[in-house]
Amino acid sequence: MTLYIWRHPKPLAVEGICLGQTDRGVAKRKLKRLANQIHKYAQRHHLAKVIWVSPLQRSLQVGQLLAARGFECRISPELMEVSFGEWDGLPWADIPWQEVDAWCEDFAEYQPGNGESVRQLFTRVEQWLSQQVLAYSDTPILVVGHAGWINAAKMLAADEGVPRVAADWPRSVGYGVLTVLVLP
Repeated sequence: MTLYIWRHPKPLAVEGICLGQTDRGVAKRKLKRLANQIHKYAQRHHLAKVIWVSPLQRSLQVGQLLAARGFECRISPELMEVSFGEWDGLPWADIPWQEVDAWCEDFAEYQPGNGESVRQLFTRVEQWLSQQVLAYSDTPILVVGHAGWINAAKMLAADEGVPRVAADWPRSVGYGVLTVLVLP
C-alpha cells in the first residue's frame, strides 16, 4: 500500500506555542493552495478521490474543500497530532523547563502535560496503518496529516523503533509538503 501524506498548512498564531491537538485555524488561501495541490496531484497520478483527515480544522478544512470538488472526505480521530495535554496551546516559555527536561530524558514513555507519550502516539499510528493495510492493501491512500503523526508513520514504515531520546526524533516535514510511504 502506498500512503500519500501532506502536512497541513501552517496554522495562525502558533509561533512559540506548544501545538498538538489545540485546534487553531488556517488562512483560507493556504487551505485552498493545499487543496489545489492535492487535487492536481491526484488527477496527474490517477489516484482515487478519497482523502483522509483528522478532525482538527487545519486538516479537516482541506478535506472539506476537496469534498466540494468531488472527493470523499473520511475523518479519523486516529490521525490527530500528538496530545500535549495541559501543555497544549501554551507558550513554550510558560512550560517549566524541568518538565521539558524530564520528557527529553524519558522521551518514549513520558506524557508531556499528562498528554500522550511518544510510545502511545506510535501505537495509535501503527493501529491506523494496520487497519488501512488490511482494508485497502492495493489502494493508494491520501491523507492530510500532522508533523508528529507523519514522523511516527515514517519511522514505522522504516521499521524503526520508538525513539528513546529526543535527539532521535526526526525533523518535522514542512507545511504542505508531501511524504510518500510504501507499506508492506
